[in-house]
Amino acid sequence: MVNGYLAETLQEALAIRARENVVPYSGGTDLMIEPDEEATYLFIHKIPELKTINEDPEYLRIGAACTFTELLEDARVPGILKDAVAQIAAPAIRNLGTVGGNICNGSPKADSALILFATDAKLRLASTRGERTIPISEFYLGRKKTALQPDELLIEILMSNTGLSNYYYKKVGARNALAISRVSFAGILQVEGGKIINCMTAFGAISDVIIRHKEIDALLVGKTLDEAKTVKKVYLGAYDQAIAPIKGRISAEYRKTVCMNLLRDFLETNGI
Repeated sequence: MVNGYLAETLQEALAIRARENVVPYSGGTDLMIEPDEEATYLFIHKIPELKTINEDPEYLRIGAACTFTELLEDARVPGILKDAVAQIAAPAIRNLGTVGGNICNGSPKADSALILFATDAKLRLASTRGERTIPISEFYLGRKKTALQPDELLIEILMSNTGLSNYYYKKVGARNALAISRVSFAGILQVEGGKIINCMTAFGAISDVIIRHKEIDALLVGKTLDEAKTVKKVYLGAYDQAIAPIKGRISAEYRKTVCMNLLRDFLETNGI
């Protein structure tokens, strides 16, 4: 028997979260696999504020309880996120699973979280004490560990709505469908006026958290593609030093090789 509260407004959910030790539950696809019979759940899947997708001049604002299917069906969601979401499990899981749950699970293998890391997305967190917005890179503290406080809920994801059209995304798994990532990679290269104005890359499933090195990507910013070729060796060398995969079901050496191959392919695809 499942114990819990069904909240129908955000204010109600936050009040319950403040006074009770509850586990937020929206799609519940992870909890279906490992249910905690001792837990008290806070069901948030009926809260309208968490189910919307809106745009403002700077961000696409995605409610945390939006399902993967809803993301796939919304024309405003950028292609890089749709490509990743389309490879999550099967349609039945995508119909239930939510982007907020994928993030709050704290897994470095989370498909949507990889894209949000690569695009420097922000997370809007709320409690009865107020709200705060933090970069997603500050949200992940380790495997299954996040910065979410016991009285907080993730309510919205803020994703840039510009500069994401030229992207590269690859997920390497043991099979073509229903695969958990062995290595995943996302890259974005924005070129204007013949110069690179932004380079963003992220690696998933290789460490306790998703890997994003802004300082290395900055080596290419401000350069033409020809100039970028001259620093390519330095750029790749910096990543070769920075990437230190952990050993799991597959070897760290395999993960390292795949990471570097994907990074090279990303550069070569963009003429570097």
